[in-house]
Amino acid sequence: MKTNKILTVTICLVIAAILAAFVAEDKIKAKRIANADGKGFAVLELFTSEGCSSCPPADELMAEIQKEAKGKAVYLLAYHVDYWNNQDWKDSFSSAEYSKRQVQYGDWLNQPQIYTPQLIINGKAGYVGSDESAIRGAILRELATKPEGTLTLQTYQDNEKLQVQYKAAKTKHGSNLLIAIIQKAAQSKVEGGENAGLTLSHVQIVRALQSEPITATGSGNATIILPKDFNIQGWEVVGLVQDQSNGKILGVAKANLNNK
Repeated sequence: MKTNKILTVTICLVIAAILAAFVAEDKIKAKRIANADGKGFAVLELFTSEGCSSCPPADELMAEIQKEAKGKAVYLLAYHVDYWNNQDWKDSFSSAEYSKRQVQYGDWLNQPQIYTPQLIINGKAGYVGSDESAIRGAILRELATKPEGTLTLQTYQDNEKLQVQYKAAKTKHGSNLLIAIIQKAAQSKVEGGENAGLTLSHVQIVRALQSEPITATGSGNATIILPKDFNIQGWEVVGLVQDQSNGKILGVAKANLNNK
């Protein structure tokens, strides 16, 4: 009996030590991004769906990185694809446009098999969206890499429209400016499909995406129709300069939102 008690105590101590090690490692991971040096940026584009049972862990990782990377040049965009919508649940944030963007990445990266959750970093490489170690490592590498181009945005809301002025420097011929209208956070109670019965939390939901060819001068204007529930406090606007020959993101900027 005494031996069993000693064994039980020993097992509990080992478990406690393992849990403490995991907590310590999580803090170290968060600190690595928070203390990352360099003038680079990391654009994380997550392709996800409320109909996919493998997606909630990727959504949760996005939320963690969002908190840890505050103040750093880390930009998060979550695209809800529509090809899961035949599984007894329609994702209200989904769009065929976002599914087409994922297919385009498959062509650019020579990875024709699309899936969820998939995460693309700086248009260069794809990862399983819940592969925390690989994603964190890629973020640190990109933050330490000098960007090829620059982008600045000026915006103001004009009723249901957003007026955008942009200036892109050191961009390649044939690059496009992508403007993403992003809802920072939302929750959904899922009533069908693989996640039936769950309440899912989302961050950085792309609600509108518009592509504009960059002018020869690198400067231009664009007008975007805003989602009906748009508000300055709960949303943000991110612009991406993307090489249309290979998908590489050359520059990125977040706009300061102002009313006219």
